[in-house]
Amino acid sequence: MKKTFQVDENGYYGPFGGAFIPEILHKCVDELRENYLPIMESESFQKEFNLLLNDYAGRPSPLYFAPRLSERYGCKIYLKREDLNHTGAHKINNTIGQILIAQRMGKSRIIAETGAGQHGVATATVCAMKNMECIVYMGKTDVERQYTNVQKMRMLGAEVRPVTSGNMTLKDATNEAIRDWCCHPTDTHYIIGSTVGPHPYPDIVARLQSVISKEIHSQILEKEGRDYPDYLIACVGGGSNAAGTVYHYVDDDRVKIVLAEAGGEGITSGRSAATIQLGRVGIIHGSRTLVMQNEDGQIEEPYSISAGLDYPGIGPIHANMAKEKRARVLAINDDEALKAAFELTRLEGIIPALESAHALGALPKIKFKPNDVVVLTVSGRGDKDIETYIRHMS
Repeated sequence: MKKTFQVDENGYYGPFGGAFIPEILHKCVDELRENYLPIMESESFQKEFNLLLNDYAGRPSPLYFAPRLSERYGCKIYLKREDLNHTGAHKINNTIGQILIAQRMGKSRIIAETGAGQHGVATATVCAMKNMECIVYMGKTDVERQYTNVQKMRMLGAEVRPVTSGNMTLKDATNEAIRDWCCHPTDTHYIIGSTVGPHPYPDIVARLQSVISKEIHSQILEKEGRDYPDYLIACVGGGSNAAGTVYHYVDDDRVKIVLAEAGGEGITSGRSAATIQLGRVGIIHGSRTLVMQNEDGQIEEPYSISAGLDYPGIGPIHANMAKEKRARVLAINDDEALKAAFELTRLEGIIPALESAHALGALPKIKFKPNDVVVLTVSGRGDKDIETYIRHMS
């Protein structure tokens, strides 16, 4: 029987995953676990989900051949343009699906966490569309550096709650969202934004984001005459855009997978978010995965110039791919990501999100052959990061 990197029936990816949660949340998580697959596989869900992806989110997102970037790196580079989705990132794929699940489970109140703000905006967007109460937890540090996204969420009718614990970023926002869920288990659905958290969340998010690799499959066939690339490249924080990019290829040995995580100021600097390279096995937010922690098991604060990548854990699917050497993991430092962002802007006229810039920063570290077909996911647009880019313009 061929080995698979997909989730097993117990919610594990190899040794990673599971559901490690307080007793008060068992009913919520069990209810979700029992219902998510029947709901997602139902004809009514699929019909509404696909209609909204097409007519509301604007899918399929283009697969753009980048001629000047290809010339620079001596191969054929295609960009999967998730930045062109409604709300400016891949996050809308997941929030559309999860709001439909919540609706079918009779939930009336939605909570979410956000770092870079894109998931918060996408959650607020679908809550406005479905007329549901929306509360978004966001670290105070991220509230300040993602001001525009905060105002978008408020304009859409969401309540943004700044979090002041820890280093006031994504980890801390997630902590507060989980506390809220514990206090409101009956009427509330927690829309987790990435492939993290207790089972079934990593699988839910990966399945909803798998529309990315499904489209790559047909688009690359049309453009190249074969339905697979030689390389798939994506950035990883929690890992949702990466999971969606590789979903239909994860068991295909013909495809090399490259994951770009946030190196911050360098993996030995003490200011990094390179969880796969620095982390050890531990429990974070209900899942066994790789975690940045000290010798006593206390979580170490991550750092990245990118608000969406400074998370001290990683999705269990990616932890397992790294452990089994299915994916090559590269730590991209702040300055490398900035350089890559400006390079794409000048060569192709596309301003990427800082998260996506980390994936682009992997390109100089790989030796490509002239006939290699590379698909790199541009997970979001750079509007939200424009002030950071302006500060670093030469």
